[in-house]
Amino acid sequence: MRILPPRGAPRVLAAAQLSNSVGDGAYYVASALYFTRVVGLSPTQIGLGLTVAWAVGSVAGVPLGALATGVAVGSFLFIRSFPLFLVASVGYAVAQCGLAAARQALLAGLVAPAARTGVLAHLQSTLNAGLAAGAAIGGLALRYDTAEAYRAVFAMDAASFLLCAAVLLRLPAVAKSPAARDGGEPRLAVLRDRPYAVITLLNAVLLLRMPLLSLAIPLWVVERTHAPGWLVSALFVLNTLAVMAFQVRVARGVTGLRTATRAVRRSGLVMCASCAVFALSAAGLSPWAAASVLVAGAVLQVVAETQQSAGSWQIGFALAPAHQVGQYQGFFGTGVPLARTLGPLLLSWLLLVWGVPGWLLLGAVFLAASLAMGPAVRWAERAGAAPGRGRSDRVRTGVRV
Repeated sequence: MRILPPRGAPRVLAAAQLSNSVGDGAYYVASALYFTRVVGLSPTQIGLGLTVAWAVGSVAGVPLGALATGVAVGSFLFIRSFPLFLVASVGYAVAQCGLAAARQALLAGLVAPAARTGVLAHLQSTLNAGLAAGAAIGGLALRYDTAEAYRAVFAMDAASFLLCAAVLLRLPAVAKSPAARDGGEPRLAVLRDRPYAVITLLNAVLLLRMPLLSLAIPLWVVERTHAPGWLVSALFVLNTLAVMAFQVRVARGVTGLRTATRAVRRSGLVMCASCAVFALSAAGLSPWAAASVLVAGAVLQVVAETQQSAGSWQIGFALAPAHQVGQYQGFFGTGVPLARTLGPLLLSWLLLVWGVPGWLLLGAVFLAASLAMGPAVRWAERAGAAPGRGRSDRVRTGVRV
């Protein structure tokens, strides 16, 4: 199986993704425990701070990209209080939102429509290869559990974004297509597309798995179970290696809206089961029994993630009119900052305060959102077929990898 995409712009995007994902992997594994054990913040403070940060970032994201993100991550080295944590987190979220938007625009401008889903699958695999390597490094910080070890992780992550910025300079300029905006269409026409807005919201709910993996599960492992702390790194490595190995393969089976909605529906069922298994890990089990249960939950989670990712990519591209792909993809991409905005505080409260009932409720939410995706997609298809909607030129992006 080939992990890297074809040569040219897709290969450069993958290299940029890989260069900063190593640092990110270490950051995701170590950051929650650094802020609780070294800085002395509570899980609620961390959740509140990240929620505020991503809320600001989602509306104030600027295309400062990887350079600004590296500076923001570096500022975490000097945090000693909640106000400083909040300021640094806002800077990080703003820069990350700008970087994510720039990457989406580059993908739309440099990759042919029919190849985008396949390239996204390759980029996801490349991303997870870097995250796995970084998570292993972050595991060393957990093993030593010292302020210096954690700060070394932040320094490495900051450096990785600077390297990413250098790699992105190799990309060609993106020319504006004459079809990028239909002369009679308002700039924010996507906001009038209610079916697409509903689909974007449902996708944002399913993307709560992102802060679940990077924040809630690490805190759950160390605060609610008897499993060893280094398991946080092992679970992250398991997730990233599995996505790297299977994401492209799973994406091959998603070739249209019907298979995409089926993949999303399966992901919700599996994610619901994963939440139930994670809840079981707090049942007073021995360290190794708890670790085994957590690994089983993580395996189910990664199965759900690969299915949801492949399905959502196909849905997001296929339901966008060909002359407004950039605008629609930009709107669909807001699901990520929305999940990162609501996720930290919501998941911290739901899981670390409620405990087992919170896990079961979260699983039900994942299941409900996945089951609702099929009717929402059919609604969008009917709306697109209606006279005057102008969707006869929709992009059909089957996977060709």
